[in-house]
Amino acid sequence: MRRREFITLLGGAAAWPVAARTQPAERMRRIGVLMAIAENEEGRSHIAAFRDGLRASGRVEGRNIQIETRWAAGDVAKVGAFANELVKSKPDVILASGTTATKALQARTSDIPVVFVLVSDPVGDGLVASLAKPGGNITGFTTFEFSLASKWLEILKESAPSVRRVAMLFNPKTAPSGGSAYLRQAEAVATSFAFQVFATPASTADEIERSLEQFGKVPHSGLIVLPDAFTSAHAELIVTHAARNLLPAVYPFKLFATAGGLISYGINSVAQFGQAASYVDRILRGEKTSDLPVQAPTKFEMVINLKSAKKLGLDVPSTLLARADEVIE
Repeated sequence: MRRREFITLLGGAAAWPVAARTQPAERMRRIGVLMAIAENEEGRSHIAAFRDGLRASGRVEGRNIQIETRWAAGDVAKVGAFANELVKSKPDVILASGTTATKALQARTSDIPVVFVLVSDPVGDGLVASLAKPGGNITGFTTFEFSLASKWLEILKESAPSVRRVAMLFNPKTAPSGGSAYLRQAEAVATSFAFQVFATPASTADEIERSLEQFGKVPHSGLIVLPDAFTSAHAELIVTHAARNLLPAVYPFKLFATAGGLISYGINSVAQFGQAASYVDRILRGEKTSDLPVQAPTKFEMVINLKSAKKLGLDVPSTLLARADEVIE
């Protein structure tokens, strides 16, 4: 090899690390997360699923994304304050959990893309123009159809045939449509199950305790808990007082059943956070929020807690057990 060629090769080899160091670093993208619920085991599992979904798209926290999370624990005032904080920090996109969080962000920004999860009625609550063409800066994933109120009543009737009176517990400040849409659906079909349905609003822990104690004093009473950030944040309290007052209950999320509730029927909320990661990734790649249709749930899961059934003196029929996705024994 000629001396000139040898020197040229040496020079090129020596330059390689320098060239690598001068390559532009991968752009760091910032994601805000507004969780209307408390930072508990369920909430942390939601965030873990969201991170896993982002990782599957090549987005890793600390390498090319930063995630800022706020937990409001069902407190409407905190939701508003945290929404202010996140909007002022100007992230590239915000993930919003629940109707209350999404509406708080909608009131504060029309520019930052928002992807919601666990929202029941995005059209009725004015979050999007339509499911197919949301328009604006907001899109996401819905949780329920209001017709599920009929399904909850059906499950309650099958699991506790002696029930005649049903309290529907919700917080009017945080429930989708203030709770009215679910109530209308339940009232429309209540007579077919020989039920009387009672709207049971509660916006504090004390009101939950008093309402369930009062309702439980009358024999043949049961409970349905509507999905919203407040009821989820107080899941353990609700389950405890439902059991204490011998109220057979149907709940909207698995977290209630794992906390000791009788039966839950609803979407897999953890999986929905993983799905939301795909929309966040697409937005970060340049797609417009207005072009991403709102996705409706396609699968619901039922969890039955036989320990709770035993304490309530209920014999859950085998036909219902056979339809359960999970049975806690």
